[in-house]
Amino acid sequence: MMRRMRFLPVLALALLLAACGAWQVPSNLNGNLPRKGSIVPDTNISLTPSLSIRLEKLMYWGTYASAAYLILDPLAPNWEIEEAAFPDQHYAMALHMKRYYSGGAGEARVVFHRRAKELVRLGGYAGYEVLDYTESIESSVLGAQRVAAGTIQLTKKSG
Repeated sequence: MMRRMRFLPVLALALLLAACGAWQVPSNLNGNLPRKGSIVPDTNISLTPSLSIRLEKLMYWGTYASAAYLILDPLAPNWEIEEAAFPDQHYAMALHMKRYYSGGAGEARVVFHRRAKELVRLGGYAGYEVLDYTESIESSVLGAQRVAAGTIQLTKKSG
């Protein structure tokens, strides 16, 4: 569902251009493209009787907005969890935060414990014990990324 939401700005731009009739290929663009000049027709789109925007500007701003939306992806969860199950009800978890975010930088431990409690509930266990837990920041060319890792052991119900 979240992956589909990424393409909403692109879909909205396509619908706007289709509604304005901008998808019609002008007669002077028949043949091999591009010829001399721009591939985008020199057209204004009238939003209201007194406001019009050049199609070229609209396409540039739509491209920039779509790229920013795909990179920032405000609807994606802040943390991605990778987990591995081991014998004796041990689970190792690695958490990676989005590189570009607004908020949620201090919630790694909360997300870790929330997932541990979910594993307890799903497996019908009594509880869990944290065997180890670390938080750090990994640097890369694209920017720093918060990470956390930990291991838990699920405890059986007595009786």
